[in-house]
Amino acid sequence: MFRRLSRWAIALPVAFALAGLAGCGSGGPATSTTADSSAPAAGGGAKEVTVFAAASLTGTFTLLGKTFEAAHPGTTVKFNFGSSATLAQQITQGAPADVFAAASPATMKTVTDASLASAPTTFVRNKLEIAVPKDNPAKVDELKDLTDSKVKVALCAEQVPCGAAAIKALDAAGLTVKPVTLEQDVKATLTKVELGEVDAALVYKTDVIASAGKVQGIAFPEADKAINDYPIATLAKAPAGDLAKQFVDLVLSQQGKDVLTKAGFEAP
Repeated sequence: MFRRLSRWAIALPVAFALAGLAGCGSGGPATSTTADSSAPAAGGGAKEVTVFAAASLTGTFTLLGKTFEAAHPGTTVKFNFGSSATLAQQITQGAPADVFAAASPATMKTVTDASLASAPTTFVRNKLEIAVPKDNPAKVDELKDLTDSKVKVALCAEQVPCGAAAIKALDAAGLTVKPVTLEQDVKATLTKVELGEVDAALVYKTDVIASAGKVQGIAFPEADKAINDYPIATLAKAPAGDLAKQFVDLVLSQQGKDVLTKAGFEAP
């Protein structure tokens, strides 16, 4: 549990819906990229590859999905973006998927321990920043400012990778924070800042960049002690095994690396 949070903060409810999460982690069906899936595929009809990916990969993987579709006419890439912990749970409960890209080794381990994937590859790393509204009404400058009871803070729930990283960062700084909300994934956490519902949040650097100026990002030294590795793997029961391997190859390629590093991810 959040060792450095107050008892009432720990008790905040965190609902992990078992339905597929899409886009920024809100409920709904898996999303696909926009290429025309009705086009004839080489060797047969239209094909589909389903990718379960951490919410923080929404922008980059959507772009890579379009690239993949362009290179494989007649193929549709469908995405289920959300909390890595929830996605791992869905996979172990039998949700059909071809690829899993998680925001931490711990969430990937849930799937590999169930013998549903093997030999995952770490493809990027990510670290936290403090996200604040553009006008920064609470005048947050550093991590310790989040301990002020007057500052409304949003954090990811501890079960998800961005929440686990927040715990490590706060422990490294020896700080106690009392969040007003614990969110199910990093996109939902960032949204609280974008809407002005909180004064600050701990989110990934890549999500600050993806906000395109809607929030400010504040770097802090303890983030270096809470870096998350992102593993990717094809799934053992992948309905589209060949396409799954090709999509993973794209992510691991130089083209994939260029897209990811441009978005703020770091090489492993």
